[in-house]
Amino acid sequence: MYLKNKVTFLALIFFFSEFVYAQSDSDYKIKDYLENLKFFSASFLQEENNSLSNGKLFIGNDRIRVEYENPTEILIIFSSDKAMYYDYELEEIEFFNPKSTMAWFFYDIFNNPNFIQNSNRVISENYVIFEKYGSNEFGDYVVKIFFEDKPLVIRKIVLISESVSLNISIFDHIYNEKFNKNFFKLINPTFFDEGK
Repeated sequence: MYLKNKVTFLALIFFFSEFVYAQSDSDYKIKDYLENLKFFSASFLQEENNSLSNGKLFIGNDRIRVEYENPTEILIIFSSDKAMYYDYELEEIEFFNPKSTMAWFFYDIFNNPNFIQNSNRVISENYVIFEKYGSNEFGDYVVKIFFEDKPLVIRKIVLISESVSLNISIFDHIYNEKFNKNFFKLINPTFFDEGK
């Protein structure tokens, strides 16, 4: 009986250590993936409080560019402490602090690989999902980041707070993009050629 219990105990220790190793290895790969996600673009479909929009997302070096195509053509460019919003139809430009908006979460996800640390992790058959809970000036929130496991790609970001329910699906990933020097500048986009 003693030997049987000891073997069972050792088997449990082996299984648990393999499980912890697999989790930490998965976390390392995802952290490395996020750290190297520069000069990247993807298409997105956004559902926010039951309204749909779509566009393109571009990740540069310390800057993010979001081009909404439908239902309204809008450009948003932000860095850690500065952001610009441009409405093409109204030809209006507005500058703002991204830390005072929901844009801050997305900047942090793509520019702070440690964002996933201290998150709850759920592993399904094909996905690794990180859930991060917190509180800020917007109230309580949860951010969920979905990574497809094989191949490793970011697929979805969900943000739920007291005032916002935001679901962004990401597809058509392109790596190692080349952007021109003006592409991420925080100036009126009509002042220069916007091509990548």
